[in-house]
Amino acid sequence: MRRADRLFLIIHALRGRRTALQARSLAQTLGVSLRTVYRDVADLQLSGVPIEGEAGVGYVLRKGSDIPPLMFNANELEALVVGSRFVRAFAGTQLAESARCALLKIEAVLPPELRERATRTRIFAPVWRDQYREDFAALIDRLHAAIVGNQVLRLEYRDESGRASTREVEPLCLSFWGGKWTLGAWCRLRQDFRNFRPDRIDTCLAGEELFVETAERNLAAYLNAVGVGKLDLG
Repeated sequence: MRRADRLFLIIHALRGRRTALQARSLAQTLGVSLRTVYRDVADLQLSGVPIEGEAGVGYVLRKGSDIPPLMFNANELEALVVGSRFVRAFAGTQLAESARCALLKIEAVLPPELRERATRTRIFAPVWRDQYREDFAALIDRLHAAIVGNQVLRLEYRDESGRASTREVEPLCLSFWGGKWTLGAWCRLRQDFRNFRPDRIDTCLAGEELFVETAERNLAAYLNAVGVGKLDLG
């Protein structure tokens, strides 16, 4: 039995139960070892599936948090699979892991015919991580965290001609343009909105200073200033 099928059956077996289901019973039903059940349940819990219990006691879905059936058609499911592959290939490490966990949860509650369709899609985004790509993924994580946390960043930056400068910026968004990332930010040196290429950032430091977005210096103002306010940004 494929692992995705096991995960689906574990959740299906727990759905609607009022008493704990023993791991040994799950193992017998699935035809696997107790260790496999423990590992599968632990992976589901780490992925955010609300399973309570432990080895030797049994497992239940947390009260009031039953997982509803997902209503995806085949094309919608393929779009989700392809999207998660692109995130894993091109985004930061944390988003890539979140995409993997999200897809795990989606596949676990799909009916068999759609789970099978998910494995057949032939649109790929191969993940190839040498040291440069690992470092770049970590940088995307730091930029993303600064955006979420409204952290002022100090950048050592090189422009297109290779000229270096030091910038303090208020990061507002990350955009992926089919090959290159850009960081949209308010640049304190230029007193204006600027786009920065992460692959041209030599160092990126986040201090303790936080910034507050205003009507003149927020995401909507940035999008309007760079002329993408009317684009479909998803």
